[in-house]
Amino acid sequence: MAEALRKVWEASDQLCSQRLKPFVGEMVSAMRRHEELAVDAQIEADLCRMSPATMDRLLRPWRRAGGRRPLSTTRPGSLLKSSIPIRTFADWTEEHPGFVEVDLVAYCGESTEGFYLTTLCIVDVASGWSECVGVWGKGQERVGGAVHRMRQRLPFPLLGLGSDKGSEFINHNLYAYCRRQGIIFPRSRAYKKNDSCHVEQNNWSVVRRLVGYDRYSSRAALERLSLVYATLRHYANFFQPTMKPVSKSRQGVRVHKVYDQARTPYQRLLESGVLTEAKKAELAAIYRGLITQSCC
Repeated sequence: MAEALRKVWEASDQLCSQRLKPFVGEMVSAMRRHEELAVDAQIEADLCRMSPATMDRLLRPWRRAGGRRPLSTTRPGSLLKSSIPIRTFADWTEEHPGFVEVDLVAYCGESTEGFYLTTLCIVDVASGWSECVGVWGKGQERVGGAVHRMRQRLPFPLLGLGSDKGSEFINHNLYAYCRRQGIIFPRSRAYKKNDSCHVEQNNWSVVRRLVGYDRYSSRAALERLSLVYATLRHYANFFQPTMKPVSKSRQGVRVHKVYDQARTPYQRLLESGVLTEAKKAELAAIYRGLITQSCC
């Protein structure tokens, strides 16, 4: 039982038990179909009934922690700061998909000197839908072009784009683009990473955990990143359930938080009602292909 749970947990990229619990049935079914998990119907039923606390107890021997702190490559943008409104983490409470946070992840290794590749990350606040694309450096035109490509890939209209104060975002090119397209364009406060907490969390849990912190600066590396992100897009959005906070209360020094049931970004988009029938059919076809295609 514990060994079967470990395989499901590792296949889910080591989800926490609260996120894994509602999704474990679908994971077990898909892994059995691809012959990645050999369990009988009784063990499958036991895994589906297992509580989060039991999962934590059984998985304790395999849990690992570690990592290193990344270097910061954000430099304040001096242009347009007075024209772009400040948004804090508490201000953006839209429950309608389309309001996203954006950030740039640098693959500079141990030094920020010289040229290196970056990754543009976008996370939808309401659904958790994420997109990543490799960028050749961090120039304003390159980053602006990446934002446009990401907007075309999103399955819903882009309504708002929240960024940090870096000059790769706070510039005339991106500001004019957002105004032309009717996109709300706020910025976060200086030295307040929690203002962009959704994308900051995604930078670590999705991008850094997979690609790491090494330095990349070649065209070949950019092509490989594009291949990785094409697969990561499906994995993160169709098979990585997330939980959203519902309420928070304080009792003395303790803060009690209540979260909703874990669901994948794809499931949240279906429930939101913002997808067109054509887009629903397109995403459904992608999902069916992912869970039924034969293993290589």
